[in-house]
Amino acid sequence: MTRKNLSFHLAERPEAEIVPGHTFKLVETDAPTVDELKDGQALVETIYLSLDPAMRGWLNDFRSYTSPVAVGERMRGGAIARVLASKSSKAKEGDMVVSRSGWTEVAIVNESQFDVINLPKGTKVTDALGVAGTVGITAYVGLKNIGQPKAGETVVVSGAAGATGLVAAQICKIKGARVIGIAGSDEKCEMLVKELGLDVALNYKSPSFRDDFVKATPDYINMYWDNVGGEILEMALDRAAFRARFVMCGSISGYNSAGSETRGVRNLFKVVVHSVRMEGFISWDFPEDLPEARKNLGEWLAEGKIKRKETIVKGGLKMAEIAIGDLFSGKNTGKLLVEVKPYEEASALKL
Repeated sequence: MTRKNLSFHLAERPEAEIVPGHTFKLVETDAPTVDELKDGQALVETIYLSLDPAMRGWLNDFRSYTSPVAVGERMRGGAIARVLASKSSKAKEGDMVVSRSGWTEVAIVNESQFDVINLPKGTKVTDALGVAGTVGITAYVGLKNIGQPKAGETVVVSGAAGATGLVAAQICKIKGARVIGIAGSDEKCEMLVKELGLDVALNYKSPSFRDDFVKATPDYINMYWDNVGGEILEMALDRAAFRARFVMCGSISGYNSAGSETRGVRNLFKVVVHSVRMEGFISWDFPEDLPEARKNLGEWLAEGKIKRKETIVKGGLKMAEIAIGDLFSGKNTGKLLVEVKPYEEASALKL
């Protein structure tokens, strides 16, 4: 019996929030087979699918660091996958890989689109998409090249309970900084302090948040890691120390806003008066740092210097179009993944 394959394709560009059943179309086809493999390719089945805030930007038709997902195209995304068959020297049947195969259950990928997972003892396979994956690497290279946290400095991390933010915050603690994390619930704030070791955590939904923010930064902010943009960025600029470094990693507060609802930063002049360095980046900007980042992140994780936090949504690929909304409502803590197939049940099926 021929194996079937589910994939999500972009059906229409969202004007604001992603709408399950409308933004994406679930497509069922025959699964690709080993007979279709060409030299340098592998047949893989998805075990875990990565969901990331940046995906919302890929749905917009504007100039960016990558071309937008075309209407009708399979939704892009990273995954942890098992190799079912291979004609590539990079991987053999049964290997676990990080694959850029998109929102699908089974795919044929070129060897440029996957890497065999190689993590130190003390880690787990999902770390390849989390702390030791792109989100962790993003935190590492952004801090090394732009943030440059130093012992004794005051660092503020917005979105500190998200995938990248919690890694950035923990690296800053490793470097000896005083770290203030911002999150969206008292439970997340408690986790940041008690479990991850941050010095202070502030709930931005609290009525006293503005006052709490000022009280927490009496000596102003030496380094700010921005994941959210919006009013919190403005507050950070108001508290910027002379020659502060602002690492611009994301702006999730505005990702779902229609163009007419998006406004600029109202106090941008503070960049001038406080001689602030404000720089945006993506992890691809620093390819020379990737081996070092992978090595150190894996070791810190195995040694317990960095703790993972992940939210895994079960129910198969069909849950992806629903779960991606959790990124913008704050339901997830740490890395958000969809379990497409239970890891312990995944097997190299002959297709």
